[in-house]
Amino acid sequence: MRVWWLAAALLLSGCATTSVPDPVQAALAKAGLPAQSLGYVLQPLDGSRAALSRRADDPMSPGSTMKLVTATVALDKLGINHRGRTELLAAAAPVDGAIDGPLILRGGADPDLDWPALWWLLRQLRESGVREIRGGLVVDRTLFNPTRFDVGLPPFDDAPEFGYNVIPDALHLNGSLLDFELQATAHGVVARTLPALPGLNVDARAMTLSTRLCKDWDEDWKSAAVQPAGDGWTLTLQGAFPAGCRQRAPLQIVDRQWLATRMVRQLWTELGGTIGPGDVEAAAPPGAVVLATHRGRPLAEVLRGVMKSSDNALTRLIYLQLGAQAAQPGEPTLQAAERVVRGWFAAHGLDDRGLVLDNGSGLSRSERISPAQLAGLLRAAHAGPQQTELLATLPVAGLDGTLSRRLKDGPATGKARLKTGTLRDAVGLAGFVPDANGKPWVFVALLNHPEAAAKGRPVLDALVEWAARQP
Repeated sequence: MRVWWLAAALLLSGCATTSVPDPVQAALAKAGLPAQSLGYVLQPLDGSRAALSRRADDPMSPGSTMKLVTATVALDKLGINHRGRTELLAAAAPVDGAIDGPLILRGGADPDLDWPALWWLLRQLRESGVREIRGGLVVDRTLFNPTRFDVGLPPFDDAPEFGYNVIPDALHLNGSLLDFELQATAHGVVARTLPALPGLNVDARAMTLSTRLCKDWDEDWKSAAVQPAGDGWTLTLQGAFPAGCRQRAPLQIVDRQWLATRMVRQLWTELGGTIGPGDVEAAAPPGAVVLATHRGRPLAEVLRGVMKSSDNALTRLIYLQLGAQAAQPGEPTLQAAERVVRGWFAAHGLDDRGLVLDNGSGLSRSERISPAQLAGLLRAAHAGPQQTELLATLPVAGLDGTLSRRLKDGPATGKARLKTGTLRDAVGLAGFVPDANGKPWVFVALLNHPEAAAKGRPVLDALVEWAARQP
């Protein structure tokens, strides 16, 4: 029999109330937001008093509070020690320092595959005695189906170059990002990439100088124009850049397949090796020999950074790993991931009606979850074996992560652990707030309104502080 934990908790602990606490009502009025835009569930974890709830069962846009779903299910189903990996392979073992065919770079959802990790992989191969690769490079992204979710997908917003918009694949080399250094001069803007790559020309002459503060350099950024040039690319940067400013930014402008193959070739050459022509994206052949391996950090360690900083790309990578582990032959990875999440809800007695899953990160216009469902998930997580690991991932009010500048100098400071969520029309906070006696409350608050991002955070903060003051 399916039991909805939260509904049972409400029944056992008394009738839920729909009244909005006075400080929160005042914050709503000051922001000019209607009370109907706010949904929440608040209750001591021990059920010692009735839950306070409003719109508890309404599916709402959660923003990045949806990351709690991915993190909780991943800790349980993948395990705290789950590690992604990257492998170098060949169809057959090297002979006399030569691979008679291509080198295969196989992605295994490694969250830590940056440029130094790629260099270390290739160095392992070089120090094993291999110096010649007679074929080119094969990039294997087949852990996920399809291999490239980003191809043909409309951009989420008008800033597709920035890291929060990266749609990961199984390789996820350097997060599909390349560092760009921009510097204002007396005559305009100059730019270069780090590292510099042969065949990649960056032209910033079209950029103008602005009077903005350097910290707001991206306000006048416009999408770069990308044109093929021989076997490389010409990137024309556009928009405006603050006078007197110098900034380094990781951006997603260069085609990720070109970037991966060019970096492998450059690093391999610098290590004293040679590699033949011809690079493709394909699956490794059956029986391919593993020559070198890089392993990412354990999931529990990765999630701490993911949740504190609200990393969309790595959350999506973890969500896809849920699907890859459970997928049937030919089953799309996202479909399998959703099946795993809904199965977890069912196993924990949580109603999944109205739950809409997209990519697991909350960076979505379609994802929906009700305050009651999110509260039920938090209750189940707090009662489960991974409670400590999940709590360690959550930003601490007023101290770190996405809460470092919020809820400072108040009753929740240094005590409440909450995941934030922000979209243009949705803000949220969800996690655990100790009351005045140190008793933990489950806390979920979602606010959906066209002006949520601009005006909604003080409302949620007022609700947190109200809960933290309860005797």
